[in-house]
Amino acid sequence: MDTLAAKDPQLAPLIKETEEFRIEADGSDSPYEILLECIAYQSISGKAAATIFGRIKALGSDGRPPSPEQMLKLRKPVLRKAGLSGAKVLAMKDLAQKTIDGVVPTLKQAETLSDEELVERLVSVRGIGAWTVEMFLIFRLGRPDVLPIHDLGVKKGWSITYGKKHMPKPKELLAFGERWRPYRTVASWYMWRACQRAGNAAMRKIRPPKVRKRKPAKPKHPTRKQL
Repeated sequence: MDTLAAKDPQLAPLIKETEEFRIEADGSDSPYEILLECIAYQSISGKAAATIFGRIKALGSDGRPPSPEQMLKLRKPVLRKAGLSGAKVLAMKDLAQKTIDGVVPTLKQAETLSDEELVERLVSVRGIGAWTVEMFLIFRLGRPDVLPIHDLGVKKGWSITYGKKHMPKPKELLAFGERWRPYRTVASWYMWRACQRAGNAAMRKIRPPKVRKRKPAKPKHPTRKQL
């Protein structure tokens, strides 16, 4: 962490005063299984998602979710009865098909691909966005240089750490994060710690990114022909 602190002196106090960076990457599940679970958890409470995903796993074998081949054979009413929305059913079936087609890599293949290659491949799956892939890169593959520029916690943590009233725009955060290379995952982790340390009251005070107001267009004066 000394290297990151030296690169960014304003980050140094946060590194010194909070717990040491640690992420235990879990590489036991395949990318297909991980993304299947991510789809189940989208836009609903964790408790409800866990119940639904438990039902999905019960449709598989050996305590694991249905394989891509099994998922494609499952009828939509069966998946809907398990609690999935229509959109999530389509997303899971698209994930299964792209896994069979080789677009979604195996875990061994994923370890040989760059961050950019993985993002490009995985966001092609219906219902999978850049943020989901970034969390996969950080927490499942343990990649050291990922900056989730759309993550609310990272953006608010940045505002707290650098004394800003507004969150940064994604492009601003991306540009700022160049100083953290090749440890942007570590810096992101400390942005999350900054949020935890500041508490909800401080978090609520941070405003959305500034929006530049466009100057009103000057009224056009009529020409002689128009008169």
